[in-house]
Amino acid sequence: MKCVLIIPAWAPEDIFSSKTAGSQINYWQPLGTLYVAAALQQAGHEVRFYNGAFMRHEEILAQVAEYRPQFIGLYSTTFGWDRAQKTASAIKLILKEVYIVAGGPYPVALQEKCLLDCQDIDAVVTGEGEITVVEMLEKLGSGDDLAGVEGVAYRSGKGIKKNPPRPLITDLDMLPFPARELLGEAGKYIPPPATYKRKPVAVIMTARGCNRHCLYCFQIDKHRTSGIRYRSVENVMAEIEFVLRQGYREIKFIDDTLAADYNRAMTIAREIKNRGLDFTWFASAVVNQVDKPLLQAFKDAGCWAILFGAESGVQKDLNAIRKGITPGQIKKAVRAAKEVGLTVYTPFLFGIPGQTYEDGLKTIEFALELDPDIANFHAITPFPGTELYDNIEKYGTMSEDLTDYTYQGAAFVPYTMTRDEIAELRQLALKKFYSRPKFLWRRLLALRSLNDIRAAWQGLKSLFWLQTAKDLFKSRRQ
Repeated sequence: MKCVLIIPAWAPEDIFSSKTAGSQINYWQPLGTLYVAAALQQAGHEVRFYNGAFMRHEEILAQVAEYRPQFIGLYSTTFGWDRAQKTASAIKLILKEVYIVAGGPYPVALQEKCLLDCQDIDAVVTGEGEITVVEMLEKLGSGDDLAGVEGVAYRSGKGIKKNPPRPLITDLDMLPFPARELLGEAGKYIPPPATYKRKPVAVIMTARGCNRHCLYCFQIDKHRTSGIRYRSVENVMAEIEFVLRQGYREIKFIDDTLAADYNRAMTIAREIKNRGLDFTWFASAVVNQVDKPLLQAFKDAGCWAILFGAESGVQKDLNAIRKGITPGQIKKAVRAAKEVGLTVYTPFLFGIPGQTYEDGLKTIEFALELDPDIANFHAITPFPGTELYDNIEKYGTMSEDLTDYTYQGAAFVPYTMTRDEIAELRQLALKKFYSRPKFLWRRLLALRSLNDIRAAWQGLKSLFWLQTAKDLFKSRRQ
């Protein structure tokens, strides 16, 4: 069957302030979509991928009209749901008989609501898509409806049916590697400036799921009953070697925490080193899961940077989001990473339930004291399917405008703060952190390549607007 997988068209300014987009913009490899594409290819289907990060809405429609697929899969985040609906409706005007399925975090979280919102979407995948979509196409190809296909909600006559959920995939090694050949020019897919060393950058996930219970985190396994599902080390190494043969020179591991299983993380690092693989890499970890020996092993294996989700410097705020860490553990992990020579990234959150403006100021001071190489300051966001979203009345108020759901706009406001205060804290934090002479001098000394210079230039432009523009992050709909 002829299939098309689509990420609807979007522009950086739709998410970021136009004045700071240059230092924030990123184009990730859409790993979930590429896994589904690979599963479809393995089942014998013909697959094309249209990415709205690099194509205008009209271009996507023109390609669809020319190719005339029988099946279309639309990926949607919360922020992108309006675009997904627009894309589905426009495609149905061109190809009335094409079967359109929505997947991604927003449809997975809200399921039947998506079908009620958009009459031009025929079905929604309610969990992991690799096996589900292949079974869907088997049914559709034989003229049957989707009865019996686990993990899907769909239109049946004038009604909507929801099949039982599909059990999560436990043997991740059975999955084919993501179909990165569908990306086209791999060099277009880059993380934000200053967060990579080499191009092109591949994205790899060595495990799925999480056993932690952060208030704001979306997981398909909502109650964490399955914990973390790990790929074998040998399977991970096979994919690393495969993407290196494809020409990738850096890898970003996007596990929620690569160090959840300490011994496995150590084994992966040692395998990379022992095989003499030449690539740079970046990973994320929870601060109470690492120590200096593990971080040294990462460094020795080519890791150049690590992200620790600090989120706050105030213990009551960390407790409120169920982070399970302390400011002391954050300091210890950052210090150990710096001592072995890793670049350290730490994101922080404003608008945490129960957080006051004064607490936010304390977090800014904590960030300055911590002195990571890069810090981000976001607004906590109540994505559908999270504990925060499901119990919003308990914690605060929530925006009904989905364009606020980007970590940039304040989609959530706790009872203890105002939306304007969240915006003010974000701008103040960024201005204070990035205007320090110590930071600027360190960045100057670290310039080694054209990429470094470009990243520094984009950062300087953003810093100019942080210093001079008023209300940089306040809502455009005041």
